[in-house]
Amino acid sequence: MRAVIQRVRAAKVTVLDELVSSIGPGLCVLVGIKADDTVTDVEYLVRKILALRLFEDEGKRWQKSAKDLQLEILCISQFTLYHRLKGNKPDFSAAMKGDDAQKLYTHFLDRLKQSYDTCKIKDGKFGANMQVHIENDGPVTINLESPDRKQPDEGVDK
Repeated sequence: MRAVIQRVRAAKVTVLDELVSSIGPGLCVLVGIKADDTVTDVEYLVRKILALRLFEDEGKRWQKSAKDLQLEILCISQFTLYHRLKGNKPDFSAAMKGDDAQKLYTHFLDRLKQSYDTCKIKDGKFGANMQVHIENDGPVTINLESPDRKQPDEGVDK
């Protein structure tokens, strides 16, 4: 699972010129889900996003998290984060498909809300062609990826 996290002064998402969600200062998180991602990846991303210290405290940088400061978080599902180029054309076969991706993304949002504050978590519209307006603060942008899970060695004598 992959997230591109931006510290923002404000962010909003619209679909067909209709406002879906907006936040003031906080984080805008673009979320990509890989075909083999699981709830373990969700737990990792939720824990990291809520603990990331991207904000100042008393003039010292990198001291406080969005959760510490009770700031809002706008999440946007973005399957294009899992791409590879075939020549000049992007291929998204590594991304989880449709219904499965929507279920895991919904679980991700639910876990963020359970671990933080339901009112502070906003999101776009899954699967829609969205316009995301971001006023990046800094700019500060962090790429985060859940760790690869190693397959247990099968048939290896110990």
